[in-house]
Amino acid sequence: MRLVWFRNDLRLSDNPALRHGCASDEPVAALFIISPTQWRQHKMAPIRQRFILAQVDVLGRELAALGIPLHLLRVETFAEVPAALADLCRELGVTHLYANQAIELDEQRRDHGVTAALAEQEVSCHWLNGCCVLPPGRVLTGGREMFKVFTPFSRAWLKALDEDGFVIHRAPAPRGEPLPWQPLAERAFVDEGFGELTPDPRWPVGEVEALRRLHAFLEQAVLDYGETRDFPALAGTSILSPYLAAGIVSPRQCVAALQQRLGARPQSKAQPGFVWLNELIWREFYRHLLVLIPTLSMNRPFKPETVALPWSWDPDAFAAWCEGRTGYPIVDAAMRCLNATGWMHNRLRMIVASFLTKDLHIHWRLGEDYFMSQLIDGDLAANNGGWQWAAGTGADAAPYFRVFNPTTQGQRFDPQGEFIRTWVTELADVPAAYVHQPHDWLRLKGRQDYPAPMVDHAVARVRAIEMFRDLEKT
Repeated sequence: MRLVWFRNDLRLSDNPALRHGCASDEPVAALFIISPTQWRQHKMAPIRQRFILAQVDVLGRELAALGIPLHLLRVETFAEVPAALADLCRELGVTHLYANQAIELDEQRRDHGVTAALAEQEVSCHWLNGCCVLPPGRVLTGGREMFKVFTPFSRAWLKALDEDGFVIHRAPAPRGEPLPWQPLAERAFVDEGFGELTPDPRWPVGEVEALRRLHAFLEQAVLDYGETRDFPALAGTSILSPYLAAGIVSPRQCVAALQQRLGARPQSKAQPGFVWLNELIWREFYRHLLVLIPTLSMNRPFKPETVALPWSWDPDAFAAWCEGRTGYPIVDAAMRCLNATGWMHNRLRMIVASFLTKDLHIHWRLGEDYFMSQLIDGDLAANNGGWQWAAGTGADAAPYFRVFNPTTQGQRFDPQGEFIRTWVTELADVPAAYVHQPHDWLRLKGRQDYPAPMVDHAVARVRAIEMFRDLEKT
């Protein structure tokens, strides 16, 4: 018996673990492990938990149609997984385990424990690359080290991809008669602690939906992506991040579809489609970093010296940021959108992260954790990479003297205030000329229903720069 362990790769197509597991005539079973306590410790957002479980339900039904049973285990923490998995392998008579590599440190430790536990039963473990286009460790400097700056990594990544190539593998063929599938909502041990398992209708699950979104974006928006991607009121992005984070679609499928759409893989900024490809390469960059620099999974900054920065931990200021009560309309709109939908536009992620770290001088770790607790696309590598970039502590980080002005960012990327008015309802009737700095207009109307700016950006900016300059002197 061969066992395929699904994790953040909840798809049938282009799934190396599933493909290798089905490469012989031996019987195949599948597994998904639910770890609620560990998920909560990792700050996994409830909306993401429900999204994942809804996709597991779809996956189980699709596997059953192929004659492959999907076993579900509820194991509260990663530390308990090796023993539980060993018991299941013994019960099923498993001789080979197949899974796609995890990149996070706790998950890697769990997998090392599984390898050791199953070795005692002479079960061989096969760990494959299913989360990146190119496996971590493939793209290194001439000195065999990980790149610390994105642009040379991007060039080397493109070169390596040209050398290696890649193949998209189809879903496996049926392996027997269809099997019954009991929906997760009917299983008490799954439902307990998760509430309603029905996913948010804004985020329908399934490989069909993920591929529909991918191809719709490539047909309609990819050629204008470089011009539209920064405007949150426009439908200028792919909105694929939840599907990539859960592995419902693979990054290889994205690259292959882009290449098919354009007739060739773009190689430079001058070529159509390259800007979006570069975003996929950013995703690869952060994932490779997480594997090769384990301290990034341990709340440590990429730049060790920045651990000495005198960050604030002010709970009241942090709460105002979380709730969208800062008095800066674009920041408040972004945070209220996040809290309501579980998603935030990438430009807005940069704006609110800069505001928290450079205007409020609050530790980036608080923002990183809050994002994970809310985001449907919560992904440690991308989330940590983005927050450390904004805070000036990470790889290829924005220079410390680059501090986003939240007012001018709003004026530039939401010029008519459409996005702001959607989410900050107090400002729905404020004219576009005043919506980014509405306080004088509101005062003339005798209104006090929107908070005053909680900090003076000009003063806060100077303080942020001083923090880093003082660090250089030590």
